[in-house]
Amino acid sequence: MRRAAIVGAGAVLALAAMAVSSAEAAAEAEAAEAEGAADATGADGSPMPDFLGKGLWRVFTSLDPRTRLDVHDVGGGDRRVLWPPHWRVCTQHPAPGGRRRARGRVVVGVVKKGEVCPARVTAARR
Repeated sequence: MRRAAIVGAGAVLALAAMAVSSAEAAAEAEAAEAEGAADATGADGSPMPDFLGKGLWRVFTSLDPRTRLDVHDVGGGDRRVLWPPHWRVCTQHPAPGGRRRARGRVVVGVVKKGEVCPARVTAARR
């Protein structure tokens, strides 16, 4: 009988310890989730710089390294951008002055330096 009481008391203590540790783990997970949600929005409060007409290299050096940057040749040749200093920006999204995210996505349309931005692109700047 004494042995059963000791085993029962031990089981109660083990359950209580698990409940406390799971409550602490749940609180930590909730705090981490709230922090992760704030990080996922990533709003750093700074406006998007105006890169239109500037060199592509400035885009690379100005944005946060965690920002996803998509670069497209809008000159019509569908060329690859291998050397950023030889290209300039015709379009950008988000628009200059717009809200950006720290880990967001930025899309720029470029042409080689010395080329003119196509009229269809200039009229549809976004």
